[in-house]
Amino acid sequence: MYSLERRTSSRTRTQRKTIYDEAISLDKKKRKRKVTTSSGSSNDRKRSTTTKSATATNGGEEDYFGEEDFTGPEYKLDISNKNEKEKVKETLRLYNAYYLRIAQLEEKRCGRAPKDAPNSKGSKSQQKKGNGGESSAAASGKTVMRADLKTSKMMKLKNTFLHPQNLIGALPGIDVGDHFLTRCEMVVLGLHDHWMNGIGYISKSYKEKERYRNCRFPLAVSIVISGKYEDNMDNGDDIHYTGQGGNNTKGDCRQNRPQEMQRGNLALQNNIGQDVPVRVIRGHQSKSSDGKPGRTYTYDGLYKVIGSWPEKGASGFTVYKFHLKRIQGQTPLTTKQVTYCRGHVPKGISELPRLVCEDISEGQEAIPIPVTNFIDLEKPTGKIRNHITWLLHVYSFKYSKSMVLAENVKLPVRTSGCTCKGKCTDYDACACGKLNGNDFPYVSSNGGRLVNAKSVVYECGPLCGCGSDSANKSSQRGIKYQLEVFRTPAKGWGVKTQDFIPAGAPVCEYTGVLMRAKDIKKTDDADYMFLIDALQTMYGVGGRELESSDSDEEKPDSDSDDQKKLKIKAPEFCIDACKIGNVARFINHSCNGNLYVQSVLSSHEDVKLARVMLYASKNIPPMKELTYDYGYPLNGVLDADGNIRVIKCHCGAAKCRGRVC
Repeated sequence: MYSLERRTSSRTRTQRKTIYDEAISLDKKKRKRKVTTSSGSSNDRKRSTTTKSATATNGGEEDYFGEEDFTGPEYKLDISNKNEKEKVKETLRLYNAYYLRIAQLEEKRCGRAPKDAPNSKGSKSQQKKGNGGESSAAASGKTVMRADLKTSKMMKLKNTFLHPQNLIGALPGIDVGDHFLTRCEMVVLGLHDHWMNGIGYISKSYKEKERYRNCRFPLAVSIVISGKYEDNMDNGDDIHYTGQGGNNTKGDCRQNRPQEMQRGNLALQNNIGQDVPVRVIRGHQSKSSDGKPGRTYTYDGLYKVIGSWPEKGASGFTVYKFHLKRIQGQTPLTTKQVTYCRGHVPKGISELPRLVCEDISEGQEAIPIPVTNFIDLEKPTGKIRNHITWLLHVYSFKYSKSMVLAENVKLPVRTSGCTCKGKCTDYDACACGKLNGNDFPYVSSNGGRLVNAKSVVYECGPLCGCGSDSANKSSQRGIKYQLEVFRTPAKGWGVKTQDFIPAGAPVCEYTGVLMRAKDIKKTDDADYMFLIDALQTMYGVGGRELESSDSDEEKPDSDSDDQKKLKIKAPEFCIDACKIGNVARFINHSCNGNLYVQSVLSSHEDVKLARVMLYASKNIPPMKELTYDYGYPLNGVLDADGNIRVIKCHCGAAKCRGRVC
C-alpha cells in the first residue's frame, strides 16, 4: 500500500515556530492622558486627549495596544549566526507579523473592515492610501491608524531595524530585483530611510565618522521613482530625475510652486563629483486582489549622479533635474521602465512565449491559468485553445475547480450562520468570528490576509447574513492572482505567479476527489494524496503541537483533551488529486517554501472534512515559483511492496534536506 500522503499540518520548521493563535482579550479602553495648559491667569484649564487624536500619518504618539498583544514566537527576532540574506528574510517576516497583527487590532478597535457606507467624512490625509497601509476615517468617527507606519514605529522602538543608520551603496542581503509591498518594508531594512520622501540622504552628523570626514554634506543615498512628478524621464539605465518639493499632494503629480535647492535636492547635487552611488527603487502601480489601486516597489541597483540643471517644468514652475546613470557590472534590470499613473496594459496571455494552452481550467477559474513549456515540448501548431483537451488527455488529468465527492462520502450541512449584515465588522456580534478565539482570523487589506496560521480557520458560510465581500470569507473567492503552470528542468510541472502576492493571502484550494483514507489502496497512484488531519493537528496527535493559546479555540465536544486523544486515530479522509484536481496539484515541494497549508471550515463544521487551503507565508514577488513543504517523514514513506521510498529533492533551498521523503 502506498503511504505517500501530504498532510494539512505540514509546515517547515520556521513555520511551525510562528504558529500562534491569540487568546488575549483586546477590549481595553483607550488610555487617556491629561494635558495642563496655562491660560495666563491663576486658573488652569485642563483638557484630555485620547489615542483617537494620534496622527494617522505619523504613527501617533500613543498606542492602543501593549506588549501582551505581541507575545507569540512570531514576534521574536534572532538573526545571530544567520547570513545576510537570511537576516533580510527574518526582518521582513517580523515586519509582516507585526503588520498583520496591528491591522487586526486596528480593525477590531474600529469595529470595521473596509467601510461599506459611501464616502465617509474626513480629511484627504485620512483617506486610504494605495501603498499597502491603512489610513481612512471609520464610520464610527475613530481615526484608523496606518498599520505600516505603526509597524515601523514599533520595530524602531524595539531596535529591530536591520540597518538603523543610513548606509551608502548596496546593502548586503538585498539583491537587484527584490520586490517590496510597502515603503515601510524598505525603511525597516535600511534600504530607504523615509516612508514618504522620495530622496533618502545623510546629514552633517555623519561628518564625525572617519569615512565621511572629507565629504560635502548632505549626501543622497537612495531615491524612489514612483511617478509623483510629471517631469521624470526613465529609460532604465539612464534617468532624468525630478527633485523633491513643489508638487501638489492631491495625486495628479503637477507642480504648483518652484522647487528649492535644499534637503534632498542639495544632497543629490552634492553627490556629483564625490563618487557616491545612489540606490534606485522604482515604484509600480498595481492592483490588489480586491481590485483597489496600490503600488509595489523594486530595487534596481546603484546609479551615479552625473549632472543637474534647473529648468521650467511642464506646469511652468522651476524644477531641478538630476541625470543618473546606472553603474555597469550589476545584475540586469528586471524592470525596464517605471509604470506611471497613466497606467500600463500587461502583455496578453496569447503573447506568452512557448505557450501550450491559454487556460488549463477551461474557463472554470475567474482568471485564466496558462501553461508554458521551455523544456521538452514544442509549441503545438494551430489554435492554442484546441490543445487544452490534448494537454489534459496527455497527462490523464481533468481540471476541477471544486471538490469531487467519492460515492461513499457525503458532506454535512451547516444549519445556521451569523446574523451580520454587509461585512462582519463587530467581533462580539459575529457567531462565526468567535469560533476563531478572540479575533477575526483575517485583516481586510489586499482583499483579505490571514494574520497567522491556526489549527483550523472558521469562516462565515452560505447561511450567514454577511455579504460575499466579508473578510471572513476570504478563502471562498477563488483564485485572485495570475498563476501560470510551467515546465521545470528537474521537478516536472510547477506553478509560478505573475502577480505580487502579499504574506497571508489565500492563493488556492487543494481540490480533487474527497475520499476515505481507507480507500487509498484502491487508487493507482498516491503521489497526489492529501490527508485531512485538522483534528489531529488541533490536539497534537500525529501532527504539530500547538501553542497553549490554541486552547481557547472552540472544540468539537466537551471531553477532556486526554480523552479526545484516545478517541482520535488516523485521519479518516483525504483528497486524491491524481486524475481530478486544480492548479494546486502542480505546486512543487520545497524545504523552504513560500506557501503554507491551512485547514478551513465554512459550509460545515466537521474538522475531519475541512477544506485544504494554501496561503502565502511571505511576500511572493512576480515570476516566483510557488512551493510548500509536503511534510513527508524521512524514511517513513513506503511503496506498494512495503519498501522505504526515496524521492530526491531538487528545491535548491539553502538548507535543502536533500530528500522529499
